[in-house]
Amino acid sequence: MTAAAVALPRAATRTRAADVFFLGTFFCVTFEKVHWNIAGSVGIADILTILFLVSFALTSRGTTPRTTGIVLGFLVAFLIVYLLGFFNIETKQGLSQFEKGMVKFGLHWLFLAAAVTYLLRRGERFYWRALGWFTAGMVANAVYGVLQLLAARAGHNLDHTVLSPLTGGASSINIYGAVNGQSVYRPNALTGDPNHLGIMLEIPLLALTPVYLRLERGHRLKWPLAAVLAFLLLVELATLSRSGLLGLGVGLLVLALPYRRFAWSRALLIPLAAVGVVLFYEVYSRWHYFSVVLRSRVETGGKSSSAHFAVYDFIPQILHSHPLLGLGLNNFSVYYEFVTGKTNWGPHSFYVALIVETGLIGFALFLLFLRYLFVRLHAARRLGRLLDAARDPMGRRVRPLAWGFTAALAGTMAANLFYLTMQFYYFYGFAALVLALPLVFHRRLA
Repeated sequence: MTAAAVALPRAATRTRAADVFFLGTFFCVTFEKVHWNIAGSVGIADILTILFLVSFALTSRGTTPRTTGIVLGFLVAFLIVYLLGFFNIETKQGLSQFEKGMVKFGLHWLFLAAAVTYLLRRGERFYWRALGWFTAGMVANAVYGVLQLLAARAGHNLDHTVLSPLTGGASSINIYGAVNGQSVYRPNALTGDPNHLGIMLEIPLLALTPVYLRLERGHRLKWPLAAVLAFLLLVELATLSRSGLLGLGVGLLVLALPYRRFAWSRALLIPLAAVGVVLFYEVYSRWHYFSVVLRSRVETGGKSSSAHFAVYDFIPQILHSHPLLGLGLNNFSVYYEFVTGKTNWGPHSFYVALIVETGLIGFALFLLFLRYLFVRLHAARRLGRLLDAARDPMGRRVRPLAWGFTAALAGTMAANLFYLTMQFYYFYGFAALVLALPLVFHRRLA
């Protein structure tokens, strides 16, 4: 047997391994609770990302798109900002937080660059598989959230039964309060917070709704996708996340114009009616309980609402002392503890954290990155129109998905005004799908 003949099976094995680690990362990017306290906090997505990057390096052959070069350019630019901001750190605790932030930063951005390249090289079919695994991970998270809620109502802690033996850590469902002695539970599933879950679920809800509406009648995925979207919407509402609903509302406004003709369609009304029936049954059977909970969630003067708005007061203080580079990457909690005495407390706003930690330069750089994502989505929508004009059936998939991604990105940005999830793994997985979309399907124009 020749050396070339031996090399081919080895290359195929490495590619299959890279596929498994890549799709596994997309499946697990929202599993925040599945982590181990090894040299800090190491999550399952971290492990899968490292394995994918190693496999990708060993099998890296083929075209590297300009988009990947631009992503690496952003990586270098952020790295310079973070390293310059390092000199503003004044405590040992701040240094420790900076080191943790740098590890996450490196993994996120290297994964983003490698993922864009890998999706392009593996082609259209693999792109849909990646999107499917990304969505399946969200669905699995939501299913766990429902089981977590049912277990809590029965007096059991599902996290203690399922996760603690695996991770050695402690976690539980979020308890919002009590009504007449009955606890109000908000499922956080495998994420760290019910608001995280609510904001994360926006992406499949907004991204896949246009794709579902454009599916042909009788398509084998039509009604399974409708069931998935209806289920995710119910879980979204169960989180009681105001930030999640804000993002969902903004995303729906983005979709309102291009998909207004579907507003009264059977495809949209039937899943919404199913969700409405479930909600009516739940609310009607426990009207007093839900009326008290809903009133508390629409109040704007409570402690929770005040905390979300109060963090914006830190911006002028930091701009006065460190306007250009901020206090240092991942150092908001250190500053917050120094000012208020509270430990392990997040900024409740991605943009506040961005300005406080990286200053005006870091803030402007991230806005530039977000603008680049919208530019690539515009290219994807244009590609979809061209494919439609060429009577390519893939135009009925690419253009709706591009609109869905646009709505999901806008919704996520809005939700992060009062929460911070855009620094998590799932956002970089989503960004990889966004950037790869026009690249993967552009070949059809040839």
